[in-house]
Amino acid sequence: MQRRQGRVSAGLLLLLYQISQVGLQNIPSVTLGVLALNIFLFLNPVRPLSEVCISVNEGFYRKNWQRLLLSPIHHADDWHLYYNMISMLWKGIMLEKKLKSKWFAYIITVFSVLTGVVYMALEFMLVKILDDPSYEMHCAVGFSGVLFALKVLNNHYNPGRVSNVFGLQISSKYACWVELVAIHLISPG
Repeated sequence: MQRRQGRVSAGLLLLLYQISQVGLQNIPSVTLGVLALNIFLFLNPVRPLSEVCISVNEGFYRKNWQRLLLSPIHHADDWHLYYNMISMLWKGIMLEKKLKSKWFAYIITVFSVLTGVVYMALEFMLVKILDDPSYEMHCAVGFSGVLFALKVLNNHYNPGRVSNVFGLQISSKYACWVELVAIHLISPG
């Protein structure tokens, strides 16, 4: 989980290109703020990833609750940042216009904290169910949990749509679950 601090890389350049193609004037304020914060913290991390990631051991047992705030806004590498922020860009444009900026900012904040709590609860359950204490040490960073929650919310507000998931046409209400399983199979970490 180490990256080179302050280096501009291919994933970051592609992200900046995509943002420029959409146009800053077309990106709602909270969405733009989330993009800017994540890019800034990628280039200037608060701490090393090993000190901001969330795990049962760090978050629950050591009561290092600040990780609930820091883990969603740090990314493992430039491609992790790219995929998450491209997803945030499209979900943010659609949802922020519908929900308005104040409510959208509130939702992003709540989802950011709750995804860490849910992650720790799931890992704790795996420890108990599988009798494997190594799950207490699994540490996560990134905005993916928030994006998954936003996708479910987007599907609620825009029912009946169809999504293309790896070339398959799937109802949007199921697509987020298919994507979650596919992402886990492709990139289990």
